[in-house]
Amino acid sequence: MIKVTIIGSGNVAQHLIAAFLKSSEIEICQVFSRNKESISHLVDRSKITDNYDSLSESDIYIIAVSDSAIAEVSSKLPFKNRFVVHTSGSVPLEELDSKNKRGVFYPLQTFTKNKEVDFSTIPTCLESEIDDDYTILENLAEAINSRHYLISSSQRKSLHVAAVFVNNFTNHLYQIGAAICDEHQLPFEILKPLIAETAQKVQSLSPLEAQTGPAKRHDQNTIDSHLALLTDQTQKEIYKILTQSIQHSHVKKL
Repeated sequence: MIKVTIIGSGNVAQHLIAAFLKSSEIEICQVFSRNKESISHLVDRSKITDNYDSLSESDIYIIAVSDSAIAEVSSKLPFKNRFVVHTSGSVPLEELDSKNKRGVFYPLQTFTKNKEVDFSTIPTCLESEIDDDYTILENLAEAINSRHYLISSSQRKSLHVAAVFVNNFTNHLYQIGAAICDEHQLPFEILKPLIAETAQKVQSLSPLEAQTGPAKRHDQNTIDSHLALLTDQTQKEIYKILTQSIQHSHVKKL
């Protein structure tokens, strides 16, 4: 049985709590939250504390707070030589206070409040300073059926940048597409099968192989027509930059 204390009550913390509660191999000893009401629907109030000094002993302490708060929170922990990890994609392991053994348990997924996720489909990036602590991380990931990978802090930062491109930026492009549809009295739902097919293709093809469209074809007539239709200058610039990037990846053969 892995004894876990979670520090935080946001999206990531709540999704981890929900996943851990389903495992017979994990015991949630305690949750630290300044807002007890935010997680009282998940954890018995007797296990929720807002006092660092009352934190009980666990095998692992998971800091699931905003990136900017990780260092401060780890410095406030009133104990030494225990195993403390964070869940961030971009914060190096060294940001954690060195008075404790340090590690990372980073589930690579987008988490939305009240939307359940299946951790068996989520890869988890693990890092630790000590081999025995890495075994704890492996066991924790396996207890929620998550595939796990040994990823260094520098690799994780690169992975996080890549994730911003494929997730956050892609979602913003959906937003732009929805705005164009609204402007021309079109339902965004028409595009959803295309979105699903594009996401599905990269499960079996590389993104380079899956690329289609006027930019790849170097179809300048269509590109100019699209630019003429766009009324928002920012949208025009994004279209141009992405077109140039695609064409750079797909040099026209003579």
